[in-house]
Amino acid sequence: MAAPSLPRAGLACAVAGVVLDQASKVYMVERVFRPEGVTETPFVSPVVIDVLPFFQFRLSWNEGISFSLFNSGTETAVALLLAVTIAITIVMTVWMWRAPRSWLQIGLGLIVGGALGNIIDRASIGAVADFLHVYWQDWHFPTFNIADTCITIGAIIVLLDALFERPHDGKQEPAERGA
Repeated sequence: MAAPSLPRAGLACAVAGVVLDQASKVYMVERVFRPEGVTETPFVSPVVIDVLPFFQFRLSWNEGISFSLFNSGTETAVALLLAVTIAITIVMTVWMWRAPRSWLQIGLGLIVGGALGNIIDRASIGAVADFLHVYWQDWHFPTFNIADTCITIGAIIVLLDALFERPHDGKQEPAERGA
């Protein structure tokens, strides 16, 4: 059996996810939301930018996990969440490395890239910067960021791969037997 090939597509998606996430956060936090004269982070920003009737830029700091679950803000909670996130990201990276199909590698790469983007925030600031807000009238989706988008798209790809990948019956394909 040949060694698994380098997951180029997954690695490219992971790198792109981290770079886009961090670049968007630096731009939005430092250029758009930071009030004049405020140097500490996190900070409260009065800025809300309406883009569409259902979408706006609005800064919020997430000290918990997805959708601000377990958002206690204590140092212990932040350290625990950081450790768990790092462990899950390592598992996902190993899975990506061993994944036999490009689409699965891409999905896992997006998850890894998004997770790394949020890990960087949590490790450096103690909270994750979220600034994309979707709503309709009185209904509001939790504010999110590019990393969360990468994780969501990656998870959808992984689920679709699991749903539509043909099950193997244990027989080798002719190409694998050397025929």
